[in-house]
Amino acid sequence: MKKNLPLAILSGLLLWIAWPPTPYTTFLLFIGFVPMLLAVENIINDEKPKKGKRAFNVTFIGFFIWNSLSVYWVYNALKIVGEIVAIPITLVPYSLGPLLMATAFWLYYRLRLVVPRWIALIGLICFWIGYEYLHQSWDLYFPWMTLGNGFAVSHQWIQWYEYTGVYGGTLWIWVVNILAFLIYTSLRGAQTKRHRMALIMAIVIVVTVPLGYSLSVYHNYVEEVNPSNIVIAQPNIDPYEKDGTIPPASQLDILIQLSRQVAQPNTEFFIWPETAIPAPVYINEEQIGQNDFIRQAQLFLRKYPNGNLVTGAETYRLYNNRATPTAVPSPWGGDQFADFYSTALNIENGDRIQTYHKSRLVPGAESLPFGDALSFLKPVFEHLGGATGNYAPEKDAKVLYSQSGIGVDPVICYESIWGGYIARSVKKGAQFIAIITNDGWWENTSGKDQHLDYAKLRAIETRRWVCQSANTGISGFINQRGDVVKHTEWWTKTSIKQDINLNSELTFYVKHGDYIPQAGSIFAGIGILFLLGMRLRKKQTLTV
Repeated sequence: MKKNLPLAILSGLLLWIAWPPTPYTTFLLFIGFVPMLLAVENIINDEKPKKGKRAFNVTFIGFFIWNSLSVYWVYNALKIVGEIVAIPITLVPYSLGPLLMATAFWLYYRLRLVVPRWIALIGLICFWIGYEYLHQSWDLYFPWMTLGNGFAVSHQWIQWYEYTGVYGGTLWIWVVNILAFLIYTSLRGAQTKRHRMALIMAIVIVVTVPLGYSLSVYHNYVEEVNPSNIVIAQPNIDPYEKDGTIPPASQLDILIQLSRQVAQPNTEFFIWPETAIPAPVYINEEQIGQNDFIRQAQLFLRKYPNGNLVTGAETYRLYNNRATPTAVPSPWGGDQFADFYSTALNIENGDRIQTYHKSRLVPGAESLPFGDALSFLKPVFEHLGGATGNYAPEKDAKVLYSQSGIGVDPVICYESIWGGYIARSVKKGAQFIAIITNDGWWENTSGKDQHLDYAKLRAIETRRWVCQSANTGISGFINQRGDVVKHTEWWTKTSIKQDINLNSELTFYVKHGDYIPQAGSIFAGIGILFLLGMRLRKKQTLTV
C-alpha cells in the first residue's frame, strides 16, 4: 500500500485537476490513469496475497478522491436536511461511482490472470464503458462523471462528437492512457527500441489525428442561416424562498418584466427556468387553462404574434383509481390518486398548452430507485407525504412545437447530461434545445459551471443551438459548434436575447445514438461471462 496508494491518489488528483470547469488542464486526462495502471501492475507482479482485494481498494481510493473533489457541490443540495445528517447521505453519490470504477479495474485484474496483457487492457476499456453505460441507465443513474464529459471546457478538440457522442471521448482517453502506460513500462522492461518507437508513433497518431480533424471542423464550420429570436429570463429567486417569503404573483411579475426588457416584436420563444410558474399548489393539467398564472402568461404573450413561452412548472393529474405505477393517494383527501410531475410547458400565443414531464428524475429526491423491487416502501413514503419518489416520469423524449412549426427539445435540469436522450428528441424534430434548470441548490460552486459546460457537448452532438435558462445562473446561449456566445453571471437578476439558427439536419450520432457504449457493454458482458466460465472450470478441476 505504501508504494501503490500514492500512485492511485496521484491519478485521482490528476483527473480532478483536468476536470471541468478548470481551464487549460484538459490534456492531463490523457495521462491521468497511468499511475493507477502502474499501481495495479505492481500488485499483479508482487508476491503478496489478496491481490484482487488490494487492487480494488487502491483504485477505489483514487477514484473516490477524483469524484468527491469534482462533485463536492452535491453536499450543498443535500444539507437542507441538516449539515451533519447530510454528510453520510452525500457519501452515497460520492462512493457509488468509485465503486463501479474500481469494479471495472477488479475485472481487469481477473482478466489479466488468464489472458495476455493486451487483451486484458482491451477488456478494461470495455468494462469501463460498460460501467458508464450502466450508470446512465439504471435507477441509481448519475452519469455526471462520464469520461467524455471531461472535454467540455476544450470543446474545440471534440467536434467529432457529432459522430460518436461523449463515449467517443471516453474511448479516446483510455486508448491514449493505455499507450502512455505501455510506453512507460517499456522503458523499465526489456522491449526493443523499435517496439518503443512503434508505441510512440501510435500515441502521436491517436492524439493528433482526432485533434487535427476537430480543429479543422471547428474553424471551418458554418451554420445555415435560419434565424429565430429567443429571450431567456433569469429571475434570481432564492430556491429556498420560492415557496416561502416571495409571493407567487411577485415571482411571475419579475419574469414578465425581465422578458419585456429585451423582447422584440418578432421574438418567437421566451424561456423561463425550472418550476418558474409559481403556485401554492401544483397545477391540475386537466384544468391548466383555468390557472390564473397561466392566464397571466398568455396575456403577456399577446404582444408577440409568434411568441411561445417554454417554462417550468409543477403539475399533477387526478385518477379515480391507482391508474399508474407512480400514482399516490391524493393529498386532498377522498378516494382519488394523483401523479405529480416536474413539467416543461409550451404556452402559445393562443389557447394551446403543451406539456413535457421530466424523465430523468433525481434518484431519492424525485424518484424511488428500483420502485418495483422496493414497492413495499411506497406506503412509508406516502405516509411521509410523498417525500421520496414523488414525481412521475415521461416515458420518452418529446418535442414541443410552436404554432409556426418550430420544434424545441425541452430539457429539465440534469437531463442535459444524457446525450442519447436528447438526440432522440432531435431525431423527432427538435430544431434547438431549451434547458430549464434551477442550479441554486448547489450555491456558488463549480456545479453550475459544469452544467453549462456539459451543455456545449449536446450542441456539438446534435449541431443544435442550446438555450439554457437557470433560476440563479448560469444562463446562456451556445451555438452549433459549442461556443458560449452569451451568458449571464451567477446570482444576477437579468435577461438576455439572441438570434439563433434553427437546424433540421441530423448528425450521425443523432441517427444512431449510443452505439459505442452499447457495443462496449456487450463485450464487457462477454468478458464477465468468460471470467465466470473460467472460475467454474477451475472449481470443477479442483473437485475432480
